[in-house]
Amino acid sequence: QVQLVESGGGLVPPGGSLRLSCLPSTSIFGFNDISWYRRAPGKERELVATIFRYGSSKYAESVKGRFTIIRDRAKNTIYLQMDSLKPEDTAVYSCAAAAGQDTYWGQGTQVTVSL
Repeated sequence: QVQLVESGGGLVPPGGSLRLSCLPSTSIFGFNDISWYRRAPGKERELVATIFRYGSSKYAESVKGRFTIIRDRAKNTIYLQMDSLKPEDTAVYSCAAAAGQDTYWGQGTQVTVSL
């Protein structure tokens, strides 16, 4: 069973930065794509960013220009670099890796943007 472990969440003031990490138990290149999702209190889960096997990526409009999804081959890790954070970015962030018809999820990490 594939496992994904996220880390890097925390409390950060508005305008600050955080870098989330997603470490799969198997090679990141074994997946069709790996995504970051978030769920804010009282809201539906939102797709934030995706990186595809061959390196292309896409972002939600709400985070374009502020968030960057990064693939580190040496560390077998997917990062979500989050800059210029806003209070509305507060959510539980989870990574999800797709392989064929299967999708594997991490446990999530809390990000809180507040003074």
